[in-house]
Amino acid sequence: MWRFTILLIFLFSVQFSRSQSIIPMPEIITFKEGFFDCNENVMIRHDRQTEFSAQYFSDYIQEVYGFKIGLEDKDLSPRAGTIKIKVDPSYSNEYYKLKVTSAEILIEGGAAGCFYAVQSLIQLLELKNGKCIIRAVEIEDKPRFGWRGLHLDVCRHFFSIDFVKKYIDLMARHKLNTFHWHLTDDQGWRIEIKKYPKLTEVGGWRKETIVDKNFEPFKGDGTPYGGFYTQQQIREVVEYARKRHVTVVPEIEMPGHALAALAAYPEYSCSGGPFEVGTKWGVFEDVFCPAEKTFKFLEDILTEVTDLFPSEYIHIGGDECPKESWRKSAFCQALMKEKGLKDEHELQSYFVRRIEIILAAKGRKLIGWDEILEGGLAPGAAVMSWRGEDGGIQAAKAGHRVVMTPGSHCYFDHYQSKSTGEPLAIGGFTPLEKVYQYEPVPKALSASESKFVMGAQANLWTEYIKTPQHAEYMAYPRVCALAEVLWTMPEKKSPGDFYTRLTRHFLLLDKWNVNYSRAFFEIKSEIKSGTGNAPLYLELKQRSSEGQIFYTTDGADPREKGVKYTEPLIIDKSVEIKFIDRNAKNSIVQSQQFELSKASGKPITLTHPPDERYGGGEAFGLVNGILADENLSGGRWLGWWGPDLDATIDLGSSQSIAQVELGLLRMENSWIYLPQFIEVFISEDGQKFETIAKKSSQEYSAGGRVRIDFKRCNARYVKVFVKNFGTIPNGKEGEGNKSWLFVDEISVR
Repeated sequence: MWRFTILLIFLFSVQFSRSQSIIPMPEIITFKEGFFDCNENVMIRHDRQTEFSAQYFSDYIQEVYGFKIGLEDKDLSPRAGTIKIKVDPSYSNEYYKLKVTSAEILIEGGAAGCFYAVQSLIQLLELKNGKCIIRAVEIEDKPRFGWRGLHLDVCRHFFSIDFVKKYIDLMARHKLNTFHWHLTDDQGWRIEIKKYPKLTEVGGWRKETIVDKNFEPFKGDGTPYGGFYTQQQIREVVEYARKRHVTVVPEIEMPGHALAALAAYPEYSCSGGPFEVGTKWGVFEDVFCPAEKTFKFLEDILTEVTDLFPSEYIHIGGDECPKESWRKSAFCQALMKEKGLKDEHELQSYFVRRIEIILAAKGRKLIGWDEILEGGLAPGAAVMSWRGEDGGIQAAKAGHRVVMTPGSHCYFDHYQSKSTGEPLAIGGFTPLEKVYQYEPVPKALSASESKFVMGAQANLWTEYIKTPQHAEYMAYPRVCALAEVLWTMPEKKSPGDFYTRLTRHFLLLDKWNVNYSRAFFEIKSEIKSGTGNAPLYLELKQRSSEGQIFYTTDGADPREKGVKYTEPLIIDKSVEIKFIDRNAKNSIVQSQQFELSKASGKPITLTHPPDERYGGGEAFGLVNGILADENLSGGRWLGWWGPDLDATIDLGSSQSIAQVELGLLRMENSWIYLPQFIEVFISEDGQKFETIAKKSSQEYSAGGRVRIDFKRCNARYVKVFVKNFGTIPNGKEGEGNKSWLFVDEISVR
């Protein structure tokens, strides 16, 4: 019912014959007068290379519109009432021309380009007076980037072959061309290797799975879980993808994230085990041992992998590899001395180089996460930059090919809405708008260095994604935004135009039975700093200019009671605002809870801005009156990866104060540590500060809201210094990396 409501809400802004309705936006698109009548008398005429594209369109028409159009592969001369599709070898593979007139449709281009033209044609189809028509148009189109990727983790949670095929089909309909299939990890080995059957017999199953985020203490569901793909199924998926011009890139994790493999074959570890397949998320200490027998084991595996996957690149992971087991290993220490390796990071580089040699001998190239840069990058390796853009920049400057996939914009396991009704996610906040704003080529690269950026991809890690419906919810419509980022030249992009096209596109997602997120339809709330006795303002916006927002401040349901919203709301006390757009018949009630203090809405300065991924570099999130929750949802937490928090709040005048409170998050499995200490300073002039209170980590070991009381005093300026934990210790997840410091609302009372 609610999806039908979408049509009613947006009909005023979306006419089905509206121009520029394709996602991603073509390079050149010109609409003409007239329509092509697509009916059962139409014939699709194709050459040998476009047979699948022709059949694809014919099948789509029959499935969605209920009638069949014929195919012909003999006569390609012009003829009215036909759709002609042919490959022109003078064009690049992904380029296409599409011309629709009232008499015929002509498609020509590269083999992939002709298929993409069919996808554009599908998006142009519309019903008018009971007829299936296509508006007259001329399109010339080609992609900006060669690597337009989408990733799926099937290790944390397993997905059927049917869903994997649907996942690939939806990629193809948005002109994405690289499916990154994450097949092995600590929590499950999902690919049949005939020479080593225990990889799936043992490594493919775990005894239970952690419930939500119950790490400390651990709480499992007590239910065995697993599954794997046979080699026949994998060949089936690879061929299915190939026909849709999607390359499948497998990921076989090494040297870390190997617990499932070591549970099956412990002899390839440094300690000899025994091990069990991981039942919780995170990083585990036991990794592959860099011994000759291990390389032979991995070579055997990669022999079968490369036989299954014809992709140019094979992904070997390389991320989050703890070094503790190597430090404890006499063999590893002797090997480092023998090879002249100064530390375990260089030992990882040695490991990666050995694997690259194996892959090169099979005519393949290695790609891995940006940790493979540590200790020196293997000469022919490509880098997938996920820890921000620094790894990609470093690799491109060194002449290595790069796929950009920073967590800030491309991790679709993050929350996409601030609504309390969102399903559980790993954390972070990556709304649709942020994905659309992403630019894959960093400004730090020169024109020549930029050529090493192959493209970008989104990653869908599935720790908290158990079902196909949830996976689709997290991916769409954010995939639509990324597809345009990767296909369309920046000067052709327009957020407003994209959102207009997206409203029609949701109707297509309905036809395709996609369980997409409704965050796009939510009322957008923005908190702004006020003045005087009005410390904060709440501004509400809806997509529809005809919407009617009603709100309440007394806990009542705004669907029935409340005040019509006409201007930003003054927030001058702690309160919960509930609001809804009454024109959207099936919309949900949203709410915003404010907890005010003397610091709310006041000017705040930071010595180090928060990381772009958590807080967007803005300090205002520390004094906006909003308390975060422990699940990292809604973009409320501000994070610092390495630096300390040094914040100074100007209360505006000398105030009587006796308490500072702030939120701290502890999730060590995600590299988030409590600070070493918190120190509070006061000042009347903003120049000379004196310490008023200090609290050590022993006093807030559980995290949460931490209160620091002190003797009542007067001050205009309050400085809060929070000392970052520092480097993650050996033996801990993420060892050797900088730790994260996560801080929430600073309250002064």
